[in-house]
Amino acid sequence: MEILHSKIYGQEKTGIPLLVFHGLFGMLDNWGSFGKEMGEFFPIHLIDLRNHGKSFHSPEMSHDDLAHDILHYMDFHGLEKINLLGHSLGGKAVMQFAVKYPVKVNKLIVVDISPKAYPPHHQGILKALQSVDFTTATSRQKVEEVLCEYIPEKSVVLFLTKNLYWTDDKKLNWRFNLKTLAEKYEEFVSNAIKFGVFSGETLFISGEKSNYILPQDEFQIKQQFPNSSVVTIKNASHWVQADNPTDFNEVVKDFLAEK
Repeated sequence: MEILHSKIYGQEKTGIPLLVFHGLFGMLDNWGSFGKEMGEFFPIHLIDLRNHGKSFHSPEMSHDDLAHDILHYMDFHGLEKINLLGHSLGGKAVMQFAVKYPVKVNKLIVVDISPKAYPPHHQGILKALQSVDFTTATSRQKVEEVLCEYIPEKSVVLFLTKNLYWTDDKKLNWRFNLKTLAEKYEEFVSNAIKFGVFSGETLFISGEKSNYILPQDEFQIKQQFPNSSVVTIKNASHWVQADNPTDFNEVVKDFLAEK
């Protein structure tokens, strides 16, 4: 079984380690400044999900697969009990893990996602990514130009192009496994996490300008995470930790510090 790629801060610290999982098309580097800051207080593992960053590529991509990856990662690193944080798709992964292996989780933080099924909403991004032909798009600027034809938000284009890298034969390519992410998209976005209950302390963090967690979602959240609360971060969209890192980091620190 292949182990997820990670970067660990604060390894010498005592305390329960925090494992952090990014969202769709993201990578652990998106959480670098958060990792450095939190690593002053406790061990923190920033982790690339399968088919993302420097982690392994696989044709499988269900929530169960992602939960198993976390289990194997814990076993490999000798971690018995952890705190978990997941953003968006990473949030689905940590929720699935917590309801499946509740004894292994101390506290759970879910960032701007709920347990429900979401309608497909990344078709434009997938089309844009699939339109990049790396035989002709031979520079970052050319890739950006192709993406901008389909994606109006410059910030989204820049987020996606962080995934570009030079292959051994000097060609640009995506670090994420676009083939699997496109083929299995419905499986991990348009499915709710499987039913199960995690009764440990859980914090849902939503962005004030985001519509990923709606007031009507709180009933389902409470069914599966009865000991949960929802906090909204001001001046933040779906990328909560990037839009308002000061408030976000404070909320996470306070939650993890509570006895």
